Amino acid sequence: MLVSWNWLNQYVSLDVSVAELSDRLTMSGLNLEEFHPVDADSCIDLEVTSNRPDCLGHLGVAREAAVLYQKPINVPSAAPRTVPTKTASVTSVSIESPDLCSQYHARVIRGVKVGPSPAWMVERLKTVGIASINNIVDITNYVLMECGQPLHAFDFNKLHGKQIVVRRAKTGEKLQAIDHKEYLLTDDFCVIADADHPVAIAGIMGGAETEITSSTKDVLVESALFSPLAIRNASRKLKLRSDSSYRFERSLDPHGPDWASRRCCELILELAGGELLDEPIFAGKQPTVERELVTLRFGRIRQVLGIDIAVTDTVRILEALGLSLHHRDGDISATFAIPSNRRDLTREIDLIEEVVRIYGYDKIPEDSPVPLCASKKRFQDRVGDRVRETLTAAGFYEAMTVSLVSDTERKLFTPRGDAIAPLSIEHSDFPEFSRLRQSLIPSLLVSRRENERHGQFHAQLFEIARVYLSTDKAVPEQKAEPRMVSLVSGRSFHELKGVVEQLAICINPIAVVTLRECAVAQFVPGRGAEVFLNGQMWGWLGELDRSVNDQLDLRDAVTVAELDLAVLEAHANLVPNFRELPIHQASTRDLNFVLDEPVTWLALEQTVRQAGGPLLEAVSFGGQYRGKQIPEGKKSYVVTLSYRSDRTLTSEEIETAQKAVIDACSKQLSATLRA
Repeated sequence: MLVSWNWLNQYVSLDVSVAELSDRLTMSGLNLEEFHPVDADSCIDLEVTSNRPDCLGHLGVAREAAVLYQKPINVPSAAPRTVPTKTASVTSVSIESPDLCSQYHARVIRGVKVGPSPAWMVERLKTVGIASINNIVDITNYVLMECGQPLHAFDFNKLHGKQIVVRRAKTGEKLQAIDHKEYLLTDDFCVIADADHPVAIAGIMGGAETEITSSTKDVLVESALFSPLAIRNASRKLKLRSDSSYRFERSLDPHGPDWASRRCCELILELAGGELLDEPIFAGKQPTVERELVTLRFGRIRQVLGIDIAVTDTVRILEALGLSLHHRDGDISATFAIPSNRRDLTREIDLIEEVVRIYGYDKIPEDSPVPLCASKKRFQDRVGDRVRETLTAAGFYEAMTVSLVSDTERKLFTPRGDAIAPLSIEHSDFPEFSRLRQSLIPSLLVSRRENERHGQFHAQLFEIARVYLSTDKAVPEQKAEPRMVSLVSGRSFHELKGVVEQLAICINPIAVVTLRECAVAQFVPGRGAEVFLNGQMWGWLGELDRSVNDQLDLRDAVTVAELDLAVLEAHANLVPNFRELPIHQASTRDLNFVLDEPVTWLALEQTVRQAGGPLLEAVSFGGQYRGKQIPEGKKSYVVTLSYRSDRTLTSEEIETAQKAVIDACSKQLSATLRA
């Protein structure tokens, strides 16, 4: 927000320097970007946060300064004189899209004389970076910068049918704006139209056909409220931003359009002459008179800030900011009515913040004791920390990537297939990156590629973040936007499987990870698997096909894993039970089975575990072989079995368990022992 020092002093008389005012405004929440001289004036550039649209005009900033320095504020009365002729006798206004426009004020001034603006107005507009055009247009810009409410002036005689229709644009309609560029409209844009065609893009820019020129005699002044989201979307799609759109995007005061309209007409009558028709036309929904009530407990101020602020000072500050004292219970509490231009004030803590920012943060001692309660991390945060520690210890680096990807990047890894349609957003600054990612892997692959381009050829990366699968509110957040942990590595399939198993064990020492072959399109055939944690689907693990690597020009083979954090949390046991270390040595045996080619390691492992009995402690993969000694259509698996008990096992006990395993594999899998 650019502020003219001379202009500001019209509303509040300040006997301080520009630098001092800027410092006070910064300390109260309006951060100073810079200030610099402009001729005989000074321009103050303030950063106004999105929740304070009331400060997007000189009056709003003047109100802040008046409260800070306990000065009176002079607000123009905005009471233009009218003639008996009614506005409704010469024009009409209809709103066909009330979801896009909640209210519309139209006033008509006849017999104006368009010409140059007076020097004082030209100078003030120049200070805030606005070039003078003519007195009518300058007045609309002046009032915009005065109160923050955008306005527009139409050449009334160029409106077909002498009427205003607020509606959605028709797809394919075009409009030449006052910047003399032609814009193609779609049906999600709100336009101001006459009887035949659009004459302005609502809330963004007027049309060239009805702009004010030297030949204009009659003017229709528009003051309205438009949907912030609609204005924002249209502005982004058209890549067209204006002072008006910037303000409409931030939800303006519903009581502001009427004052701004009256003020604009008052200045037009003063500087351009003419006569204002009586009883302006209003269309839409009247703003409510009732104001929200918020109660402030005075004792709560000390609890939050650690200092006492006098009750009288508290009430004075809030009333000076425009809040009305509705009810007061002595020095215990007070209830305030919130003004319509401060819709950011909804809670008690908001009122405390208002009081202290005016009172002065610098008045809070550094050693002021503030009562605090010890906090602790949420369970999911503790699980996340354990995951990070484990992966970092395994040689991985944590990455933080953007949630938006291109459609090409999205297709690099689609473990859920094409059944789930991708979600898109309007993002005109980077239209190619419009997809909300359904997997973290593509973003990590891009990061790995960038590492390779900078000479880091072995970057092992992981990320913990959400993926986006659905916008259906009926779908639980855990399913619609699940939190995943994803890994990208140059290690072999089995090495990355070991990392995944370690990840499970660090969360739950007795967790069991199993794999089942899957048909994810981007995996090398036979080197991709679904991962299960204690029998529950957990995610995917596999080596990416060379075609995926070639799309990103990756040099080395890449293995990836993507796991659901919610599943890990469901099986987590961060405080495991104590178990004594075994004091008796385990006995190991190897069995070399010959099996049919379709039999998987998983099936063999499950059969061995079920048949091994209570003495069987562990089953591990010992090797796989296909060759001359193995018949066609067969393969060999070496299984290593570990037996243990609370005593020394006898050879007979082990052989009995071994025989049970061999018999089960023979019957269930048609397995034979290799000689």
